Amino acid sequence: MTVDLPTIRLRPKSKPQAIRHGFPWVFADEAVTDRRTRAIEPGGFAVLEDAERKPLGLVTVNPNSKIIARMMDQDPEASIDRAWIAARLVRALALRERLFDKPFYRLVHAEADGLPGTIIDRFGDAAVIQPNAAWAERLVGDLAQALRDVTGVSTVILNGQGRARGLEGLPERMEVLSGGVDVPIEVPMNGAIYLADVLGGQKTGLFYDQRPNHAFAQRLAQGARVLDVFSHVGGFGLAALAGGASHATCVDGSAAALELARGGARAMGAEDRLTTRQGDAFAQLETLAAEGAQFDVVICDPPAFAPSKPALEAGLRAYERVARLAAPLVAPGGYLGLCSCSHAADLTAFRNASARGIGRGGRRMQLLHSGQAGPDHPTLPQLAETGYLKALFFRLDG
Repeated sequence: MTVDLPTIRLRPKSKPQAIRHGFPWVFADEAVTDRRTRAIEPGGFAVLEDAERKPLGLVTVNPNSKIIARMMDQDPEASIDRAWIAARLVRALALRERLFDKPFYRLVHAEADGLPGTIIDRFGDAAVIQPNAAWAERLVGDLAQALRDVTGVSTVILNGQGRARGLEGLPERMEVLSGGVDVPIEVPMNGAIYLADVLGGQKTGLFYDQRPNHAFAQRLAQGARVLDVFSHVGGFGLAALAGGASHATCVDGSAAALELARGGARAMGAEDRLTTRQGDAFAQLETLAAEGAQFDVVICDPPAFAPSKPALEAGLRAYERVARLAAPLVAPGGYLGLCSCSHAADLTAFRNASARGIGRGGRRMQLLHSGQAGPDHPTLPQLAETGYLKALFFRLDG
């Protein structure tokens, strides 16, 4: 394959050791971007060379992105075709089938599963592909066919939405590539039943990453009054009900998401123990405080307030504000769970912002547990972005 491929070369001051040791990205300022490089079609392939022209591997190139090259295969002779994709999917599926007894999980977690910029979530006989890199957009037909061949799913949906695609210069689009599905889909997880709208919901329709953190929260929720803020389709609230909570209140800005939360509670036979409140989460936290509301367990799982380094300071202030407003709602001796899906805010920064907020909310705390995404979201140690999720659980006194 290399005979027909162009080359892309690292600048002399770039460090090829990082690439050799597993770092999968080359940024635009690290590569020689001459006329030939800029002529490579987004999503095309090239051989990556160091400054001495020694090959480092086969990469996909997007001259329009700050990440100009992503490592596809350390073998520069590799052919990126349907068979290559299928081999990666076989490896990813073997891990998930070892971990889970039902086919509801993240099947492909981008670079960590060897398919750069590509997310695939499985919902039984349906799967949703998020091709967030130009190569995956170009080869989405091969991705979909390999996915059907390897997993046996009949329905494949392309969800081309989100910030990541914009950074790659890709348009937003949604398309059913094969089969069909009645939405929402019932998804069993931690004893709860969630309703996933795979055609119109956020991301792929459900957040599988919080599965182990839902399970930990269940242990705190037995017989408890639970508040789930930024609840989406009832993530922590429904898990708490499945774990024996006396009542759960879900707060979210989306009426559609809250309707799915109520549907999940109905499917579980727990609708009488669920209350929903639609509105801005910060305003709802303030209103609940004004009402004198108290809960045994409060969990806040907001969107990414710090999606990039330039947004970090503002994002940390937002996380601190969430903690400050949530802390007074926790009954003495109760529990507060705070989450961040911002890869730009590392665990230490997020923990410090959360602790400041709790303190400014007038409460003393014990940190009980630090959680992360489940094992169907493996991390690539060399790439911090794959380990984005953080969940902190505190016990509050005073």
